[in-house]
Amino acid sequence: MSNAQAQSYAGPLAGVRVLDLTSVVMGPFATQILAQLGAEVIKVETPEGDNMRHVGPMVHPGMGHIFLHANAGKRSIVLDLKHPEGREAALRLAEGCDVLISNVRPQALARLGLDYEAVRARNPRILHVSCCGFDQDGPDAARPAYDDLIQGATGIPWLMQAYGAAEPCYAPTTLSDRVTGLHAVYAVTAALYARSQTGQGQAIVVPMFEAMAQFILGDHMAGLSFEPPRGDPGYARLLTPHRKPYATRDGMLCVLIYNDKHWRSFFAAIGESEGLARDPRFATHSARAAHIDDVYAEVARLMRTRTTAEWRALLDAADVPNMPMNSPADLLANPQLRATGFVRETLHPSEGPLHTLAHPTRWSATPPAREQTPAPRLGEHTRALLTEAGYPPDRIEALLAQGACRAAEPITA
Repeated sequence: MSNAQAQSYAGPLAGVRVLDLTSVVMGPFATQILAQLGAEVIKVETPEGDNMRHVGPMVHPGMGHIFLHANAGKRSIVLDLKHPEGREAALRLAEGCDVLISNVRPQALARLGLDYEAVRARNPRILHVSCCGFDQDGPDAARPAYDDLIQGATGIPWLMQAYGAAEPCYAPTTLSDRVTGLHAVYAVTAALYARSQTGQGQAIVVPMFEAMAQFILGDHMAGLSFEPPRGDPGYARLLTPHRKPYATRDGMLCVLIYNDKHWRSFFAAIGESEGLARDPRFATHSARAAHIDDVYAEVARLMRTRTTAEWRALLDAADVPNMPMNSPADLLANPQLRATGFVRETLHPSEGPLHTLAHPTRWSATPPAREQTPAPRLGEHTRALLTEAGYPPDRIEALLAQGACRAAEPITA
C-alpha cells in the first residue's frame, strides 16, 4: 500500500495532532469529529476527570454514556494544570501538536499560563482555539457560559413561550454546545488550510453566544431586519403552534407539504382538486405563509381521517414529503441508519457492548475512519503520552508521585 493510500484510509486529517483541553459537551463533540476525520486527539483531563464521565447511566464509575459517545478515538492523559510540572507537561505536549483547543474561559487559561502567547512561545505554528461563552471584545467576555444559559440568552425559551408553549423552556438537547462545536470544527480545518498556505499559526476564538445568535436570528429576525421594523420577530411557519407531528387515526406522522407542486399533488391524492385547491389561502407560497395557522390546522383535520399506514402509502405515491415520528430507540433500529453503517455495535474493553455512531459524511478518496478506539479510561494513556513527549520512566514516576499527573489503574476482571 502506498503512503497516499495509507493516508486515505486514516482519514482527511491524518497526521494532525490535537491537544484537547475541553470537557463536558461542546469541546469534546468538536474534537470527537476531528478524531473521526483522522486527527490524533490527546485529551487532557483534570485529576477528577471530565464532568461527563460522572453522568449516568454507566457500567463502571467514570464512564458515563455521554462521555463514551463524545470521546471515542482519543487518548486520555491526566495533568494537574495548576501544578507547575503539570503545566510544563502540557506545554511539552503542545510543542508536538498542530492544534490546542480548550473551552476553559480565556482568563482562566491565561492564569494557568496556557494562553496563546505562552503556547506560541513553545510552538509558533500552533493553532490555539478557544471555545468560550462570548466574543472577547465585548463586555461579557469573562462571563461563564453553559448550554442552558446561552439558549436563554439567544431567545429560545422566549420564542417557545411567545408562540405556543405554556411557559419558557429550553430545547431538550445541548443545542448551543453542539452548534458551537461544529463552528469549532470548521474553524480548525480552515485554520489548518490557512497555515498550509502561510506557514503561520494563530489564535482563534469560537464564542457560543455569537454562534447561537447567528443561528437564531438567521431564522427569526423577520421584521426586525429592517429599519424602521416591518413587523415582529419570528418566522411564522416555524413558530405556529400547529407546526408539529400530525395525529392520524391510529398514531402520529410528520408531514411537510411545502411547495406548490407538493400541494397540487396532495390535493389530487385526497380528491380535493376542485375543493381546497381553489381556496385562496392555499393558492401560493405567500398566501400559505400569511395564513399558516389556518393551513396547518386544516391539514391536521385531514390527517385524522386515515391511518398512519394509509397516509404513508398515499403520500409516498404522490411524492409528498413525510417521515415517521421516531424515538431514540427507533433510530437505533432504523433501516437507513443500519444500512449505511451509521449505527453499529462495538465492544468496549471495560464497558462491554455499546451502540456507537459513525461520522455522517461520505468521502470518495479520504473517508473518515469507520472504526475508532473506544473512549479512554481516565488517565489511560498518561504514561505513554509522557514517554512520547520525551520524559524518561523515572521522571514519569516522580510526576505521578508529586500529583502533577495521574495514570489509570489496569483493568481487572
